[in-house]
Amino acid sequence: MAKKNTPQLLNWLKKPDTERNTVKTKNNLSPTLDLERQIGQQIYTALQGSVVEEVLRKTKTSGGDTYWRSSMEGHSLKVQEELLPDFYRLCHEVKEKLQFDEKVDFYVTGDSSVNAFSVAAEDENEPHIVNVNSALFDLMTEDELRFVIGHELGHLINKDTALMRLIRFVFPPQAETPISLQYKIRLHEQLAELVADRYGYIATENLDVCVTAFFKMASGLDLAKMNVSIEALIADNNRRLDYFLKDKGVSRASHPVNPIRVQALNLFANTKTQKKLNEGMDELISILLKIGDNELDEHMARFVASAGLIVANADKDVKQKEINEILDTLATLKIFPSKYLEEIAQGDIGKTFGESVTNILTINPGLRDGLLRYMIHIVLSDQIIAKEEVDLLYQFGHDIGLSDIEVATAIAEAIQKNYVPSLEAIC
Repeated sequence: MAKKNTPQLLNWLKKPDTERNTVKTKNNLSPTLDLERQIGQQIYTALQGSVVEEVLRKTKTSGGDTYWRSSMEGHSLKVQEELLPDFYRLCHEVKEKLQFDEKVDFYVTGDSSVNAFSVAAEDENEPHIVNVNSALFDLMTEDELRFVIGHELGHLINKDTALMRLIRFVFPPQAETPISLQYKIRLHEQLAELVADRYGYIATENLDVCVTAFFKMASGLDLAKMNVSIEALIADNNRRLDYFLKDKGVSRASHPVNPIRVQALNLFANTKTQKKLNEGMDELISILLKIGDNELDEHMARFVASAGLIVANADKDVKQKEINEILDTLATLKIFPSKYLEEIAQGDIGKTFGESVTNILTINPGLRDGLLRYMIHIVLSDQIIAKEEVDLLYQFGHDIGLSDIEVATAIAEAIQKNYVPSLEAIC
């Protein structure tokens, strides 16, 4: 009998919760996050996921199933009822509670690192893998292990592990991921962790258990032996969360910082309506949306957007190449550069431009040459150097204290290094 093809991931991402058999809390709250799903769709589409998936199915290029299966079977202990009856029961109780009916093989690996992971099967006829390092058994209570197992199963239910496999195939370790995708991939990973945490909570329905599990994973300490109370942990978490909410901290790792994860679960456990939950999550997610960590970054983003639009429109003919260059630069400062550029375009562009230049040069006067070079770069991006654009560059140079010679020299250097005549002009 021929094997059935694995459903395309995008079809899953587009399914509403009602069609995804998503388990919910007693308050009828869904563990999914709309933004996580939206970004997952964007990444999948950008990577031509449906095409790549089909290629992988036919060529068996990835080999991920074979690698992980061999590694687990050869070096880890498979959780079977006759070998580890208590842990086997725990794993399958969590699986049943989360209403996950796909095949999963559970393993324990002798590893001193406090960690667990899941691996999505490439073929629907193969079981997924969930591995728990042995160090967790020395630290975790039975209920805390339920949270860990629920979290890892949550990744499989949410299918974010399948998306990550696609990303790692298109961009293997030695490849450079475009900036425009790097930040979105990181944000998606962080949001996927928050979703998986929700499944972990549903597996235990005990917020205190989730909190102590977080801090044991973070510290490697047995909190009972250290005489640390749950009240002290929550108070400490609130203090550290305040640091991030006041725009001082940035969450740059693939996992959100613990203060965000704890508060996100607190909201999920104690909020009565989906609307209130979404409102509370917006504040936490705003921390994850930050790329830069200082005031200058926001002024630079406003300059890049407004200056780019002004230069592109100087010859009354905005080209797509010019917009693409603006977006590429904005992508180093904003996770959603298109949306940000649209917001700037709908406002007073001239005012935004003037204020951003003033603020940037007040903070760091040495950046004036860099501001001019960016504007020159936009001029050259459409391969046409219009007189109106050059006049604008000279005017900008005068406004920030540069002489005509300095501006002309900068333009000349950029032309020598970067200018390529348009084929339309040649032909």
